[in-house]
Amino acid sequence: MNTVPKCWAVIPAAGVGERVGSSIPKQYLQIEGKTILEHAINPFIRNSRIEGITVALNPQDSHFSTLGIKSSSRKIHSVTGGVTRAHSVLSALDSFEAQLDKGDFVLVHDAARPFLTMNDLDRLIDVCLRHEVGGVIGARVTDTIKQVDNNHIVNTLDRENIWRAFTPQMFKFGALQFAVQKALKENIAITDEASALEYSGYKPRMVEGDSRNIKVTIAEDLSLAEIFLQKE
Repeated sequence: MNTVPKCWAVIPAAGVGERVGSSIPKQYLQIEGKTILEHAINPFIRNSRIEGITVALNPQDSHFSTLGIKSSSRKIHSVTGGVTRAHSVLSALDSFEAQLDKGDFVLVHDAARPFLTMNDLDRLIDVCLRHEVGGVIGARVTDTIKQVDNNHIVNTLDRENIWRAFTPQMFKFGALQFAVQKALKENIAITDEASALEYSGYKPRMVEGDSRNIKVTIAEDLSLAEIFLQKE
């Protein structure tokens, strides 16, 4: 067992991003001269506590091998992803089997989330290294939240304890691998890694981060992303 846990990153990038309406997967769209995926990976390359980065790719991916970032860092490796995000994450985790102790940490980050700051990444690592299982970077909800049924409001929810969950999501390797395997085996729909941990009975830590850490999902997000990068 390592005295100081190691940290590794996983970027599930096997999706096609149909909601953006592009002819190529959204993670390969360019903003300010770089693909969204390159912007997403860059903080992990720059962080000295990240031992390696594994990108889970679609079997038909023809774009990743052309990126300059692939050859610019020996940290980056790739594996074949799966039909869902969970399958892609598990494929990457299984590739770590011989390298990681169960107590090492894995940070999973969206391929289409290009605004992770170095400060948020460092804060998440600092907090999670002291936690029994790990946690999630996120932001408190500031809007009024309505519960709706058939386009009609049926309730106003108390937003006091409601957060938006972002990525990275950082968990101990053993717990994360077990939780994702369990959810897939039992056909439980999980939308992020934290939901897999929650299903297995864990209580991940929430770590407050920058609310601009958006995920590019629809065309409007791409325009917003361009504005953010231009300001930076």
